[in-house]
Amino acid sequence: MTTLLWDDVKDLFDPELMGSLPDLWVPDTSVHDWQSFLELVVERGWKYRYTDDDAVVPLPPARIALSRSGLSELRVWPSDSVLTIFRFYAPDEIDFDVDLRELQGQERLDILCDFLTVIGHRLGKPVLMYREGSRDHPVLGFDIRADRVVRLVEPVRDTCSSRTPPPSTPA
Repeated sequence: MTTLLWDDVKDLFDPELMGSLPDLWVPDTSVHDWQSFLELVVERGWKYRYTDDDAVVPLPPARIALSRSGLSELRVWPSDSVLTIFRFYAPDEIDFDVDLRELQGQERLDILCDFLTVIGHRLGKPVLMYREGSRDHPVLGFDIRADRVVRLVEPVRDTCSSRTPPPSTPA
């Protein structure tokens, strides 16, 4: 499996360009996929904390968490230095955030890529990253056919006087 190089994607991890909390998303999911993901968290031994209406409680089955209409949150640490936050908004999408300020450099990029790949393998689905607040076009994601995380937009061309967000069209 080819690893993304930090220098090739660091523009996608710039909080000023992307927003500090980009949106990550697994589309076309079901309660079964959510349950499979929850089982994966436990099996992998990732540190996690589940809250229901701000109270820390044991991790319930996915159908229970999804019935809480967005009042539930699962924080998962794929490593001590990287936090992901999952929200149970709907069964048909697994929605989560990462903090780009925690994802600077090759080591942290590798952690994120491994995490997305493990989720994508388990669910047999893409895992896509979008600019914060935007679902127009993914910028990065686990590609099932390529069996790895890939860049999905052209690199930002550095202009001396201004910074612009990544283009909205996939590569």
